[in-house]
Amino acid sequence: MGNCCSHGNINKTSKPQKGESISSYQTDITGNLGPENAPQPKPPPPAVASGAPSKPSKAAAIGPVLGRPMEDVRSVYTIGKELGRGQFGVTHLCTHKATGEQFACKTIAKRKLVNKEDIEDVRREVQIMHHLKGQPNIVELKGAYEDKQSVHLVMELCAGGELFDRIIAKGHYTESAAASLLRTIVQIVHTCHSMGVVHRDLKPENFLLLNKDENSPLKATDFGLSVFFKKGEVFKDIVGSAYYIAPEVLKRRYGPEVDIWSIGVMLYILLSGVPPFWAEAEHGIFNAILRGHIDFTSDPWPSISIGAKDLVRKMLNSDPKQRLTAFQVLNHPWIKEGGEAPDTPLDNAVLNRLKQFRAMNKFKKVALRVIAGCLSEEEIMGLKAMFKNMDTDNSGTITLEELKKGLSQQGTKLSEYEVRQLMEAADADGNGTIDYDEFITATMNMNRMDREEHLYTAFQYFDKDNSGYITTEELEQALHEFGMHDGRDIKEILSEVDADNDGRINYEEFVAMMRKGNPEANPKKRRDSFI
Repeated sequence: MGNCCSHGNINKTSKPQKGESISSYQTDITGNLGPENAPQPKPPPPAVASGAPSKPSKAAAIGPVLGRPMEDVRSVYTIGKELGRGQFGVTHLCTHKATGEQFACKTIAKRKLVNKEDIEDVRREVQIMHHLKGQPNIVELKGAYEDKQSVHLVMELCAGGELFDRIIAKGHYTESAAASLLRTIVQIVHTCHSMGVVHRDLKPENFLLLNKDENSPLKATDFGLSVFFKKGEVFKDIVGSAYYIAPEVLKRRYGPEVDIWSIGVMLYILLSGVPPFWAEAEHGIFNAILRGHIDFTSDPWPSISIGAKDLVRKMLNSDPKQRLTAFQVLNHPWIKEGGEAPDTPLDNAVLNRLKQFRAMNKFKKVALRVIAGCLSEEEIMGLKAMFKNMDTDNSGTITLEELKKGLSQQGTKLSEYEVRQLMEAADADGNGTIDYDEFITATMNMNRMDREEHLYTAFQYFDKDNSGYITTEELEQALHEFGMHDGRDIKEILSEVDADNDGRINYEEFVAMMRKGNPEANPKKRRDSFI
């Protein structure tokens, strides 16, 4: 994985706006104008050795996104292998030609910035990243470039992977280790808040390790939903990732306290391996958040210290005015250096749960693609015609606007939110548009075409030797065939589905996986009313 992130947007008056999420690999680059008194950082100096843009020629046209002379990022960097991709951006390894230093370069196609708000998003994130530059635990933006087709963001390369992956790999974990991690995370948030920035999308995926060393620095990334704020300012747009959203966000009236809630959710997960507010669908997660009941009775909570539970309660207080501030969290006895957090290892079950919570169920995604491919011509005739009608420019892909217009013309009664859900669910390769295969897969899934014959056909696809079971090797082969194997241990993915723990998947287990609800796997931006 890498520096994953999502995009958001809010204006000075905090009114909800139209727009879409930008989900990408390395820290995003938004640029809305923050509050009128917010600092407006200067663009980086043209110091080539630092990775900042080289001095452009006098004749260079001014780029409409960054508002500076356009230039070719490839004149300064060699672009290498792909590191990851999101809905709007693709990130590659890049090497500075003069120094040989390696960075991550995220490229956003300008054709995907469909309105003024998208462009402002890009500008705002650039502003925020420049504003936070020099903070030791925040991924650094090295340079921003714009050419005719794209915007390119060159950032510090975090080669150590995601925080949760490191925890899982160590195989043992204590409360004191959790306290140490949380201390660093809260210090980062305290820095952001003291500098007038609220992150709004804090979650484990957005904390990365700079390198693979044992004592690698932890870096916060993904400022795509971040905004400048002034004291007392109220925000109203619903942003973030389902498990980590604070109740006041769902009520459309909130401030920087939302970041503390998100870290409280992270702490609960670090200690127990499961999120505190869970349901099989996003709406259910939101209802659980609004209810605010925190389970401290199930394992492993009876064996976790009183201090840890006290801190979780105070960070997950549903009243933002009563919730601890970042400074108060840092002074809590459990989190303080040399404080109360015990050194006894947490139960191995917590690590196993963390693995399952962390692993994306690529198995299910492949199965859906298989089912889509197995549908008869008769079954997909209507969907094929629908795709052609929506693809008004005959490009072979459908944009969000084409999807909305097409569904409306077809008489399909879906809310704006449902259309966006369909778009995000369908866009499997994260390029911001839906191709034919993605469309068939998503529309089939949305219509709950989980009929027995389709499920059995998909099961047979995986079960290459007709043994009646899907083995580790067979799952790995299928993931490779669909280009969805990212090097993660196949056993982790398989363990999510293997209910009887016999190391293989029978048909009943496969069907249970396919019919189980699937809350969002990716961060999303929501501008739709929840209540």
